[in-house]
Amino acid sequence: MNRAVAGRSGRGVRSDCLVEITETGGSGVRIEMQSKVDVLYGRANRALLEELISFFKLDGVNVRVEDSGALPYTIAARFETAIRRLNGVDGTGWLPPARVQGTGSVRDRFRRSRLYLPGNDPKLAINACVHGADGLILDLEDSVASSEKDAARILVRNALRAVDFGAAERMVRINQLPLGLEDLDAIVPQHPDLILLPKVESAAQVTEAAAHIRRLQDGAGSAYEIYLMPIIESAKGAIEAYSIACASPSVVALAIGLEDYTADIGAERTLEGKESAWMRGAVLNAARAAGVQAIDTVFSDVTDMDGLFTSVLEAKALGFDGKGCIHPRQIPVVHRGFAPSDAEIEKAKRIVLAFDDAERQGLGVVSLGSKMIDPPVVKRAQRSIRLAIMSGLLENDWKETPDEQ
Repeated sequence: MNRAVAGRSGRGVRSDCLVEITETGGSGVRIEMQSKVDVLYGRANRALLEELISFFKLDGVNVRVEDSGALPYTIAARFETAIRRLNGVDGTGWLPPARVQGTGSVRDRFRRSRLYLPGNDPKLAINACVHGADGLILDLEDSVASSEKDAARILVRNALRAVDFGAAERMVRINQLPLGLEDLDAIVPQHPDLILLPKVESAAQVTEAAAHIRRLQDGAGSAYEIYLMPIIESAKGAIEAYSIACASPSVVALAIGLEDYTADIGAERTLEGKESAWMRGAVLNAARAAGVQAIDTVFSDVTDMDGLFTSVLEAKALGFDGKGCIHPRQIPVVHRGFAPSDAEIEKAKRIVLAFDDAERQGLGVVSLGSKMIDPPVVKRAQRSIRLAIMSGLLENDWKETPDEQ
């Protein structure tokens, strides 16, 4: 008898389930379900299983489910994975109701923090929006074992339809191409805001991904804007950073991955970071030259908050716009580090007021005292003001409050 299993059960497992489907060689379907939440949700979960059995036209199988409090979208994802592993399934598969739709993002939104969530672990995604990250990354790459790529892809697809990520930008890190193209087939129709492309080493890889996304969207009649964030993680990628940043108008940022980069150049990654100084500078300059954001690497020690804060201040001083997070506790530290200082806010206020005054007078040149202010400086000051307001350091109506001017 053929048998297939998907998902997890056992001690310590939460919000997940294990689904086992066994061919019996006979007819009919037998359902066996053990659930920690059977009293509350047993009837609804059995109804879901019956719907899935009908959708996939199953007959002559036993279905066994060990439920550890999984939500319906997770049960459906594990069921579909088991079916695909058993006998393959053509087409999109069973989609949960689209209770959540992406509302869209914008090119230049703040991306101070982006929190990685393992794509094959549903418990971390369900309430991820409460952590306040600017972006939430459903990860299909490094955090997912090779044997579970298929399961993660279906679970992330369903999560994009069923989980409310609040105000966070809905991000997905796909696998390196060509495997990543299969990820795009599953997730693009569910409207992620941004897709991270790992280990990019050439502009051609970006254009291939962008073209694939375009074909999928054209086929579905979708105009939803999906942005790209290539991750530079090798010596070759660093050399090609500018062409990568310019490869598609959908690219809004370049990110850095130092674990792979230091391994690629044969160096030990250190807190001091001398081994990656050139690479960070090269990627930062490439991003700025291309007019996109520059995002620093993750800080891997989740217990060292002082070290993280120092790392964020260094990244900010170099010109980076954000940093990756691998634990929710890192998010407020990252936001605090990227927040403008009192001195920066005061300087920005003076520049913005001078700009407003020049506009009122119809002047083409902005001056502050005896100094001329270049447009990029005005733009940076306006950004600092927006960030100060977002960080709760400045009131929205600060221009109307005399004692704050």
